[in-house]
Amino acid sequence: MAGNQKSKAKMEQAKGKAKEAVGRVVGNERMTAEGRAAQSKGDARQAKEKGKDAFRH
Repeated sequence: MAGNQKSKAKMEQAKGKAKEAVGRVVGNERMTAEGRAAQSKGDARQAKEKGKDAFRH
């Protein structure tokens, strides 16, 4: 399960970076902000999983 959550975190970060880049290119501030939000959601998920790993070992 932890591997699944870690991959979700990486996917959210990648999608967020892509969305932010597209938003910058087309000049859409809303899309850029949504991309940043997706990245931070992925970062939070990744931090949570790292914390879980620290307690498991």
